[in-house]
This record gives sequence, structure tokens and C-alpha cells, in this order.
Amino acid sequence: MAPLALNPFHFYRDRILDALKALSEEGTLPTDLETNRITVEPPRDPSHGDIATNAAMVLAKPAKKKPRDIAEHLAEKLGATEAVESVEIAGPGFLNLRIADDFWRDRVKDILTFKEAYGESDLGQGAWVNVEYVSANPTGPLHAAHARGAVVGDALATLLEKVGYKVEREYYINDAGAQVDVLARSAYLRYREALGEVIEAIPEGLYPGDYLKDVGGALAERDGEKWLAASEDEWLPEFRAFSVACMMDSIREDLDLLGVKQDIFTSEKALVESGAVAAALKTLEDKGLIYVGVLEPPKGKTPDDWEARPQTLFKSSDFGDDVDRALKKSDGSWTYFASDIAYHLEKYQRRRDHGQAVRHLIDVWGADHGGYVKRMSAAVRAITEDQADLDVKLCQIVHLMENGKQVRMSKRAGTFVTLRDVLEQVDAVAGAGKGKDVVRFIMLTRRNDQTMEFDFAKVTEAAKENPVFYVQYAHARHKSSLRNCAEIFPDMDLSESAFVQASLGLLEEEGELALMRQLAQWPRLLEGAAEAHEPHRIALYLHELASAFHAQWNKGRDNPQLRFIREDDRDVTLARQALVRAVGLVIASGLGIFAVEPAEEMR
Repeated sequence: MAPLALNPFHFYRDRILDALKALSEEGTLPTDLETNRITVEPPRDPSHGDIATNAAMVLAKPAKKKPRDIAEHLAEKLGATEAVESVEIAGPGFLNLRIADDFWRDRVKDILTFKEAYGESDLGQGAWVNVEYVSANPTGPLHAAHARGAVVGDALATLLEKVGYKVEREYYINDAGAQVDVLARSAYLRYREALGEVIEAIPEGLYPGDYLKDVGGALAERDGEKWLAASEDEWLPEFRAFSVACMMDSIREDLDLLGVKQDIFTSEKALVESGAVAAALKTLEDKGLIYVGVLEPPKGKTPDDWEARPQTLFKSSDFGDDVDRALKKSDGSWTYFASDIAYHLEKYQRRRDHGQAVRHLIDVWGADHGGYVKRMSAAVRAITEDQADLDVKLCQIVHLMENGKQVRMSKRAGTFVTLRDVLEQVDAVAGAGKGKDVVRFIMLTRRNDQTMEFDFAKVTEAAKENPVFYVQYAHARHKSSLRNCAEIFPDMDLSESAFVQASLGLLEEEGELALMRQLAQWPRLLEGAAEAHEPHRIALYLHELASAFHAQWNKGRDNPQLRFIREDDRDVTLARQALVRAVGLVIASGLGIFAVEPAEEMR
């Protein structure tokens, strides 16, 4: 792996651990103290310093000493550490370190050296992670809520790769249930319509969307009247397979429009037919985790609603679930849950031929699947013998707004607004091809478990309140600054290698130094967002960085001495352009995680 840039917070954590080791060797502290709860982070209030640690607080009890006593010994050691200007003890024993300005200037040089790779790390140690997202039933086009899950999953996958994981991006095709039979029957209705039959209202229970007219028409063109006189048993399998294939082609096209690409498409139907479900459940049965029993009525049900009957059950309550779960339906077929157990086992095992299992499984689901999380987590624990962990990210609904009113339906889908509708509408306002970037960024500006309003007017307006505009404007401004500098100083080398050699010591204004400190937080932010599986943290950081950059830019309007380009001072100009370029590189790196193209200019 290529060398990694210095992470300031890792660097000082190592220095703190070295100091604690020295105190142990001197007998001031016990040996073998557990240090995994020690945090090293920016203070909440920047006026308190640059680096804060709780080391003395968390070690006090196991060391059987007062936190402040430990803090005083630790402060003495850290005071002699590289680039530490002062160490202050706050409250009962927190330590705040102030770091020399040159240390932060060197981090700017790191950014200019590593460019958009700055912040990448080996946190994941090459471990495999499977991220499954979208996985919409192949019964219709994707809608706005699917877009959110697609973007969250895609950005999370890229984020994990950036910090050293190997990632599989996956789509699970739910093509084995009753809903695909409904799809086939709906397509058959449109097939008859394409052959001239007049169809009035779509019968209740079938899918009404116009998108199925294309499917029925394609079947009519291919097969003519072949299926008109056939029984349902004859035409249903053919229409099922053809319709699912058409829907998946459409879904892939929509995902492509959004810039989302997945490595693996796994068919539930193929999984069932391969015997994988039976094999997985046999594994659980051999462990004594499957039995035949009668479940209690669900909460809120009256006796008339409940059929007490013996069922094949999985002991999910042994693994943290509320109740045990059924594995077979009354007709003897597998439940969705049974298929999902086999599917997650397959994901866990698939890399074993290459020397390791996929121990980290992440599923991105819609909010309506919240009640399914406990049973699936229990199943993964059981089927992998606690060797794999499952993190389910639930994406709350997206309310589409236009002119202050909620947009609910489209003709194409019949009951909801499609992803393609959203992209086309944003394209129409923001400019052709820009809809993807706007949608992707906006979908990542809030936690996945928070409801979101997507206002077509607000997400395309050029205002500070529009985060995608504000961040893109910062990147465009940095490009504009470099272009203007090249015009004023045509012989100046504005490459990153030249910037590394610039006299960054000339940058002494507090806003400039604060910008450097903020840039230096990028590696820590990346790792924290990856560990928490929260890509929205990237959007928040980029907005804060853009705000700091715009504020520093605006200072130059009031004070010409603070402008990024000083026609009277070539050396200061080169140093400030180095800082400007560092800002642009970090913004571009963050936008790259979102698969958003950085703006070269704003019009």
C-alpha cells in the first residue's frame, strides 16, 4: 500500500500512549492499563486548544488515582512532545494541547503531496465488506425513497474503500414471491391490450402503472397471439421471467442515471432453486435452532384474526429477537425470512475460497422494514456463529415538494413519483446532466434515519441555504482564484509540487490557520464516518469547510492585505494559493465519495 499522510489525531494519540507507557515504567502508573477508551479529538470549543484527550479521566479508576493527578503527570510528559506549545488541564482532568502553527502548515503540504488521496487510511486492513442497497422488488420503476437508499449505500461503499476495506456492492432481486406473479398477471393484461383488447379500469390487485404497457407490447411483438388462448399455468412462468427481466433492465438504467453501479445482482429465485435455503436451514436444524411449535397471537390481534397452527420456527429469541420466527408458509413454501437467512449465509461464505469470510454485512433498507431488523440480526448471529456482524441502515421516506405542496404521483408509475421523474425535473432547472449530482448530494445531507424534504425549488437555487450550491461554489471559487492568479502572474508555477515549496510560514492570519486546522481534520473525519457507517458526515464537513473558505475569501473584500492574490507580494500570493488549492483538493475528495463532479465554475 502507498504511504499514508499523517493523521494528526492518530499522531498525538500515539504520543499520549508513549507518555503513559513512560509513566508506567517509572512506577507512577500501573502497567497493563486498558487504553482503548482514550479519545483524542478536537476540543468542542476551539479556544481551548487544538487537541483534547480524556486519558486521565478514563484511567483514574483502574489506576486508583485522582484524574487530576494523572493529568498533571501526563501534561509534564506531553509538554516535551513534538510541536506541543502548551498543555492545559481543564475541569477534573481533561487535557487540552496547543500545537505549533508549523505543524498545521505541514498538513497543508501533506494535502498538496497526496492530493485527493489525502485522508485515505488502512483502517479496514483489506477486510471484505458487503454493502447491499436498493434491492427494490422488480415490480416497477424506482421511486425517490429508493434513490435515497441507493445514494447512501453507494457513498458508504466508496467511503469504506477509501479507508482500506474491500467492498462488494450488491442488489438482491426479490423475484421468488407472490408479487412477481402479480407483476406477470399485470403484464399479461397489457399484452392483451397491445393486441387490441380494450382495457378499462385496471382490476384491483394488479399494478396500474403505464410502465407495463411497454412490457406487454414487447411480448405481443415477440410472440403475437400465442398466449391469448393459453391457460394461466402455461403463460405465467414465461410472463414472470420476461417481466422481471424487463423491470431489472429498467432499474439498472435508472441506477445508471443516478451514477450508481453494483457489482453483484443476486436472484432470490435462483437461491431457492439451488437448494441453498434448505441447506442453510439444515445447518440451523443441526444446531438445534429449528423446531415445530405454535406462536402466540401477534400483539393487537383479536382471536378471530389468528390461526393457531403448528409451524416450523427458528429460535431467533435466543439471539436477541422478541419472538421466534416462522420459516414456512401454510402452503409449505419458504417464507421471505427463510430465503434471507440463506442469502446472508451465502454473502458471508462467498469469499472463503479466497482465504477470508465477509465478516461485515451492511444492508440499506427502507424505513418500512424496521420491524425486520431484529430477526435478521438474530439470524446472522446464529448462521455465522457470531463471526459476522450485520448493520442495517434504515432510510426514512423522502417528501417531494413543489410550490409548497407535496408531490405524490406520476402517470408513469401510477402511485408514486419515479426516480427518473426526479432526475428529469432537477435537470430541467439545474441544467442537463446536473440532476444526478444535486440529487446525490442532497440525499446525503441528513442522517439516513431522518425524514427528508426534497424541495425542487430550494435544491436548485443559488443560495447559502442550498448545501450543494454552497460547496460547489467553494470549489469553483478555488478554481477561479487559480485562474486569476495565472493571469496576473503568468510565469508563476501553480502546480502542487510548487505549492509544497511555498513559504507557508507567511500565512499567519488566524482565519488562515483555522482553515489549516479544519483541513487537517479530514483524515479523522473519514475514519469516523466510515466506522459509524454515516456518509452524511462528509456532507456536513464539506459545508463547514466551504463556509470557512468563503468567510476567508470575504475578509479580502474588507481588507486588501488578506486577499488570496496580492499583486504587490508574489510570495504571499503563492502561499495563499497553496492553501486555496488544498481546500479545493479536500472538497474534490469529499465530492468524489459522493460521485459528484466538482464544479469548475458557477454560472
